Amino acid sequence: MIELTLLSGKTFHLNPHQIESIEANPDTTLTMLSGKRIIVLEKVGVVIERIVEYRRRIGYFGEGE
Repeated sequence: MIELTLLSGKTFHLNPHQIESIEANPDTTLTMLSGKRIIVLEKVGVVIERIVEYRRRIGYFGEGE
């Protein structure tokens, strides 16, 4: 899980494997596989860095990733 911050300032943990896309609109908007959209305070680059670090920790990078 990665930690993110809602616009309200509340932090939460999200399974990054459920993210379909990330956009800057100008706020960072995550579109989940379910279609739900979540707007967070972190910039797109920060979210991507957290996803990469998470995948490194769990050893998710393999052939085809």
